[in-house]
Amino acid sequence: MTKPIVTALLAASLFLLSGCGSSNSSDATNTSDAGNGNAGKPLQKISLMLDWYPNAVHSFLYAAQDEGYFAKAGLDVDIQMPADTNDALKLVAAGKIDLALTYQPQVLMARGENIPVKSIAAIVRHPLNHLMVAADSGIQSPKDLAGKTVGFSSIPLYEAMARTMIKQDGGDPDKAKMVDVGYDLIPSIATGKVDAIIGGFINHEQLLLAKEGHPVTSLDPAAYGVPDYYELVLAASDDGLKDKKDLLTKFVTAAAEGQQYVADHPDEALATLMKHEDKNSPLDADIEKQSLQILLPLMTDQGQPFGSQDPASWDSVQTWLKDNSLLTTGVTASDAYVNLTK
Repeated sequence: MTKPIVTALLAASLFLLSGCGSSNSSDATNTSDAGNGNAGKPLQKISLMLDWYPNAVHSFLYAAQDEGYFAKAGLDVDIQMPADTNDALKLVAAGKIDLALTYQPQVLMARGENIPVKSIAAIVRHPLNHLMVAADSGIQSPKDLAGKTVGFSSIPLYEAMARTMIKQDGGDPDKAKMVDVGYDLIPSIATGKVDAIIGGFINHEQLLLAKEGHPVTSLDPAAYGVPDYYELVLAASDDGLKDKKDLLTKFVTAAAEGQQYVADHPDEALATLMKHEDKNSPLDADIEKQSLQILLPLMTDQGQPFGSQDPASWDSVQTWLKDNSLLTTGVTASDAYVNLTK
């Protein structure tokens, strides 16, 4: 998957952006369904931009939309796909859209660039981005990458993750060759151009590689010194939280209902997802089914409501980013998130 990264150019581009993107607006009517507290009231519009094209991780959104949970909450949700994967946080900060799916480290890094965004819910609670090595490579752990080549997808964050993992495992990260392979993670490891990749997801690249006859072993960064971060979070702007907090809270509540539906009815949820696939990025039903099986246990923690965020997680990610020169001083972890779960 392609993941956004905040750069110094982000702030300068905020007000140059338009809110275009492939739209997937709710089919809800102008009034809420009867039989709930919003009966007879006009639905209130709220916009959300995905992090990527529709896939299994977004099933809870389409379930909430098609099963009527958003409408029951009085919401008409416009789900958009980004024209560029760097767009979502920029558009939220610029007030062009209300919500964006993004990544926990990026929210902190955005605030380091004075971009006023906050996470309002943790969607995937553990890393999906793992260090991957060919299954027959003989590489057992990160320290074995000494003298090997590691491909990463253009993002300094991922290079830092690989270096942390090697060092934590007792190896010397300077003895591993780090190569920026851009979007070519799969062909790079499949052809042996690199010995390992980071930036690929266990619910996507790993599955595709296995299907294409190139099985890989994945190494969880959280087992090797990288914080057990939230892979996917839902972000809003500071202004949006001031002006629309009630709507955003209703969204999170309805999204939780959608996630429960997915957990209870995974086959039906996948069928719904397939109806919403982007025609330019068609889905492989078998891959998405496997992906959802991986995702479901990573999207909930026992005893924690869907979307809840732990202050300790934000503190540990902030510290790690600073230690790796990826975050400026003066960024307070508590300013980067707010819990809207009930």
